[in-house]
Order: sequence, then structure tokens, then C-alpha cells
Amino acid sequence: QVQLVESGGGLVQAGGSLRLSCVASGRTFSTYVMGWFRQAPGKERESVAAIGWGGISKHYADSVKGRFTISRDNAKNTVYLQMNSLKPEDTAVYVCAANKYRTTMNSSAYDYWGQGTQVTVSS
Repeated sequence: QVQLVESGGGLVQAGGSLRLSCVASGRTFSTYVMGWFRQAPGKERESVAAIGWGGISKHYADSVKGRFTISRDNAKNTVYLQMNSLKPEDTAVYVCAANKYRTTMNSSAYDYWGQGTQVTVSS
């Protein structure tokens, strides 16, 4: 069982930056693939980024490529999402998730989910 707790959300102006963090419980964090997802009001959940066990393999949604960076620190049981050049359309609840098997953007592969952190980008 893995428990995930996100932090770092907030209100930011368009063009600004935020760094989200997701801390995982347990001593097996390095064996999990981690992903970030987001859901805006009235919209379906959208995959944002995923990172493999060692932090080398990374995937991004086209909508965030070049602006967002996913990283992880296995010693701290933490995955990060650095978000730069934020746009109003990035406004959503951002959730991190974990799975044991695949570095994938497919949310159905993920077994453990956090509660989320709100990101609001004003124009």
C-alpha cells in the first residue's frame, strides 16, 4: 500500500511558475512508476506526465511539453512537477499516482492516487 500526499498548488498569474511535490509513504518508492494527472471542473481527467523508476524515462502530454518537467528523488520518496509558463488552461486539481509496472500516461494502469492539490492560473 502506498499513500500519496501532494502539495505546492496555489494561485499564480499567467506566465508564472509553481512546483508541485508528491510524497509517498513506505520504503519501496523507488519501485513505483509515478505519474501526474489533472482534472478541471467539467472536464475529464487528463494525463500530464509520467516518470520511470530510475527517473530516466519520462513522458509528457503535448499540452505541457517544454513547459513542465517531472522529476523524482527516491531518497526523499518524492516526485516533483515543475510548471513554468503557466496558462489559464492549466487550472485544475493536480493529482499524483503510482503504479508498479509501466511508465505510461494511461491512468488505468495506476493503482494508488493522492487527494490532489489545486492549481489556479489567472489571466
